[in-house]
Amino acid sequence: MTKGGNVKLHFLGAAQNVTGSRYLLENGKSRILIDCGLYQERDFKERNWNPFPVEPSSIEAIVLTHAHLDHSGFIPRLVKLGFRGKIYSTPATAEVTKIALLDSAHLQEEDAMYKKKRHEREGRKGPYPEVPLYTTEDVKTCLPLFEGVPYRKPFEAQPGLKVTFHDAGHILGSAMVSVEIGSSPLRRIIFSGDIGRWGKPILKDPTLFDEADYVVTESTYGNRLHEDPADIESLVADVINTTKQAGGNIVIPSFAIERAQEVLYTLNNLLMDNRIPNLIVFLDSPMAIRVTEVFRRFPDLYDKEMTELVTSGHSPFRFPSLKMATSVEDSKAINYIRGSIIVIAGSGMCTGGRIKHHLVNNIERPECTILFVGYQAKGTLGRELVDGRGQVRILGEQRRVRAKIVQIQGFSGHADRKELFKWISHLKHAPKHVFITHGESEQSEAHAEHIRSELGWECTTPSYGDVVDLI
Repeated sequence: MTKGGNVKLHFLGAAQNVTGSRYLLENGKSRILIDCGLYQERDFKERNWNPFPVEPSSIEAIVLTHAHLDHSGFIPRLVKLGFRGKIYSTPATAEVTKIALLDSAHLQEEDAMYKKKRHEREGRKGPYPEVPLYTTEDVKTCLPLFEGVPYRKPFEAQPGLKVTFHDAGHILGSAMVSVEIGSSPLRRIIFSGDIGRWGKPILKDPTLFDEADYVVTESTYGNRLHEDPADIESLVADVINTTKQAGGNIVIPSFAIERAQEVLYTLNNLLMDNRIPNLIVFLDSPMAIRVTEVFRRFPDLYDKEMTELVTSGHSPFRFPSLKMATSVEDSKAINYIRGSIIVIAGSGMCTGGRIKHHLVNNIERPECTILFVGYQAKGTLGRELVDGRGQVRILGEQRRVRAKIVQIQGFSGHADRKELFKWISHLKHAPKHVFITHGESEQSEAHAEHIRSELGWECTTPSYGDVVDLI
């Protein structure tokens, strides 16, 4: 660890790639980790198994922006490797993260067991150990370390490192993190986490800042624009109506946190307006069901429109044709229903979970539609499908893609190119430096170049393992 007054920032993840967000900040006395995410792209998964770049026991605290696994999913592994500090987040993030981590561990245990049996049957070994990265018991060990802190309430994560959470508008409880370091000079670093969108349903808009010395900002959609939000409901209605006329099912791979709830919000609106038939909607994700219950417990985080819906008795989490598939038996029973239905299941990038079984049952049926409502990272099954692959491997077997594949970008909880620039350009003065992260290299560099050309600010896209001095 450095001594004296030096402040160093280590980029240990989400550097020229999307997942695995991990930023180590040290001030010469203490080390804190901003986010502790899981790598999910196939090309980078080995980093989850590699030795951690610094000794985990030397990290005194984790500051968590939000509950998505690419930001939180490595926590149990880090604890297993020796981390013993506190994990700070907003109260809603703490609740949702605990659900996400238990689900992640359960899926890893199942996948490890399944792969071991398959590899034994095929007489081969896979590229990763046939054991889970961490278990449900490992997750239970780390749960007491969480400490919830409300938005806009400063706290000292470690001596000389004052942290404040600000609403990010991305998912329930998501935060941008402001860190104030020292006093002479005082340096303020803003970690954007994942920046939400203005005018999105359910949650309030993202926070804007006036001043910062350094900014670490995401760039997932750094060179793309989303569809007009006003068109999203029309696009969804068209997919549902067309597929219903063909006699097929609508299968929606969805993240359990926020995306599933936004899809329910949209379906509820379309049903209230009689723009789609009254099909049975299955939420086939125990995790999404539990997260929806957390949404119900934090109505103070809703925006005005969502509050009005709930108080008028039209909650998108309780409409009559919505069915919750909690058990494995409930999930399997869906396959025997005749007639068109809508199935929402995880995971959102089709990397695991119940969605794979629904793909097996629908991907080779031309009358069905697989509707993607979120970003699909390189190296995931979801990306292969939206890129038009004619044949994909699902649950160990090759499947012909005959179903219609549709992707609607407007659901994204990430700010697009225009919204990212709106957020960064609200600063009244140029920061000393802007670091562009959490995006594929093409998106990150496009966002960086936009900032350089329009604002003239110093801006770079760090690589994995880079360490910079914040003077």
